[in-house]
Amino acid sequence: MIYLLDSNVLITAKNQYYGFDAVPEYWDWLLHQAEQGIVKLPLEMYEEIVPPNAKKHPDDLAQWLSTSEIKSAIVFDEQVDAAMVGEVLGIGYGTNLTDSDVVSIGGDPFLIAYARVAPAERTVITAEVSAPKKQRQNRKVPDVCKSFGVTWHDPHRMNKELEFSTNWKKAVGGKKRK
Repeated sequence: MIYLLDSNVLITAKNQYYGFDAVPEYWDWLLHQAEQGIVKLPLEMYEEIVPPNAKKHPDDLAQWLSTSEIKSAIVFDEQVDAAMVGEVLGIGYGTNLTDSDVVSIGGDPFLIAYARVAPAERTVITAEVSAPKKQRQNRKVPDVCKSFGVTWHDPHRMNKELEFSTNWKKAVGGKKRK
């Protein structure tokens, strides 16, 4: 199983639960999961956090992600199917979307398209909460995933399934990174 992360998973983790200074084990664990090919961040989600051509990274999450070791481990190394992205936009969000609507939606159609390629082997992880009454550019990732039969979970479920613990290294026989 590959867990494909929405950018909000990392942003929320950093800002609310697992700050780099407060729970550095989380970030080591996340890197370990990425190195194993279990957790991946699609390029479009990566670029929501680390804008292309940025001369200076605005925060510690962007700095962490932009290091070559982290980026090469966590960024999903697959080309997106543009036709599938178009289907996700048209069917999942609506037809005749304006440029402003598409900007508002962001990279979410890419995330869902990557998962649609192999739905039995990929799960979308998002901090968004289902809101089935929302329409068009306001639709939430869980609801669009449901429209396409794509499995999604919140980050806490992923952490539980992958057995995150502040003592995870002992369980896998790993050594603490410097």
